[in-house]
Amino acid sequence: MITSKTNPHIKQVKQLASSAKARRESGLFVVEGDRIVSEVPVESIRYLYVSESHEKEFDLSGFPRYEVVGDEAFKAMSDTVNPQGVLAVLKQPSYKADDLIRSKSNGLYLILDDIRDPGNLGTMIRTAEAAGVNAVIMSPGCADIFNPKVIRSTMGSIFRVPFAQAELVPVIEKLKNRNVTVYGAALDGADNFKDVDYKGATAFVIGNEANGISPEVLRSVSKKIRIPMAGKVESLNAAISAAVLLFAR
Repeated sequence: MITSKTNPHIKQVKQLASSAKARRESGLFVVEGDRIVSEVPVESIRYLYVSESHEKEFDLSGFPRYEVVGDEAFKAMSDTVNPQGVLAVLKQPSYKADDLIRSKSNGLYLILDDIRDPGNLGTMIRTAEAAGVNAVIMSPGCADIFNPKVIRSTMGSIFRVPFAQAELVPVIEKLKNRNVTVYGAALDGADNFKDVDYKGATAFVIGNEANGISPEVLRSVSKKIRIPMAGKVESLNAAISAAVLLFAR
């Protein structure tokens, strides 16, 4: 049983939870909590840790091996205020954007341009699964998808929704060449999203929380659409905008 807060395993988990560089260089990330750990593909697990007090509470029958960690040491390695007692270090899944946009003649894609808020990004991944999205493509400026806050917000969808990071303009051009209509959400969009007939393969582009879609990406879309708003509201939260458009299709 691991009891020391200075144990190398504890140090590794804390570093992976706090450092995007550590996650990138190691190809690993951390998930925590009963529900999400239960949904983890077992083959992706590199280390599984369970707190001493939680060992009998969590169903460990499907996991070939795990480490028991003393409660105080587990608190030290946890990224949450109230540790849930089980935590896994996983290998990062890897997809290529070209592979993700090659199939599905009637596919649905979500394209994210510099989404910076981890909660927004995670919520969009979760919404994408609920809406039947085939793939999520993120610009290099998006938040780190393996950030613990993003992982928690996905509620397990990160294991079921394929995603890739790539420069967006070339991806959009390839989508259009494959007869995918690419819609950019913009305040000055010519068409009300409700008036659009979303036939065939479709992609929606959602822009940065503060600045919207970047000019070069917006120029590459097939059509600009807007979500009309009443009252004095100038814009919607990016994750809400994504949900509105994905379910309109």
